[in-house]
Amino acid sequence: MSHSSSSSSFGTPARSGAPGTSGRSASRGTSRGTGRAAKPRFGFGLVGPRRDRHSVPLDQLEALSLPVGDDGMVIGVDAENRPAVLGINRPVPYDVTLIGGLWTAQVLALRAAATGARVAVETGRAQAWTALAQAAGGGQPCIALHDVGRVPPQGASAGSPVVVVRDCGMRPPRGRVVSAPWQSVVTLLPYLSPVAPRLLEKSSLVGVQRVSPDEAAQIGRIMSLPRHEYEALSTLADGVTLWCTPSDRQFVMTQGTDAETGLLGAARRMD
Repeated sequence: MSHSSSSSSFGTPARSGAPGTSGRSASRGTSRGTGRAAKPRFGFGLVGPRRDRHSVPLDQLEALSLPVGDDGMVIGVDAENRPAVLGINRPVPYDVTLIGGLWTAQVLALRAAATGARVAVETGRAQAWTALAQAAGGGQPCIALHDVGRVPPQGASAGSPVVVVRDCGMRPPRGRVVSAPWQSVVTLLPYLSPVAPRLLEKSSLVGVQRVSPDEAAQIGRIMSLPRHEYEALSTLADGVTLWCTPSDRQFVMTQGTDAETGLLGAARRMD
């Protein structure tokens, strides 16, 4: 693997023998070796620095590796204050269930839109989403609101991923639009409801904010959480979420940016 520090672009001096040039025009661009300063050449500019090519042996290539974080949207920071990233746009169906507050769901919607996804919100309380939908995207229709059961096909693709946010209360009906390649579905439940076990079991990712001790114990059984983790669920601060997969768990603090706080207010569990 080799890397050259010089690249071909407009402004690079023409070289002798190149098509459309002559030795005379090429020789006027530099006074290397004469001790005289290079003169500016109209249409070309000053002669740039010259560097030798840089290369490394193949067996040393790994020394050039750089640490790269996960791909996705930043949803907050973990216990070590490192960015926590959620890969919401995926080439496979992806279901997320959030037992939590509207504030967190709306922050997720805004940040999903910022990654370039189109966001479709299925909700029975459109008034709670209207200001967000109008403010998102700088006037571009990147967040659309739909009545419950009225979300049309979204036509998701790799170039136009979609996130469907279902804010349909304690007992959301089965959605007409389901998760699909490049179309993730986020279902918001304000509390643990009778339909929650089914949703939690089929979800690829589960987020849990502050709940009652009884609800915490039920979630612990469903998600196979250690006792110290499910007991902590009844004491979580506003903006803190336990994100769980079948193989991993992480507490994340979500803090609004200035723009998000100005639009949505401070982080809160209750609405």
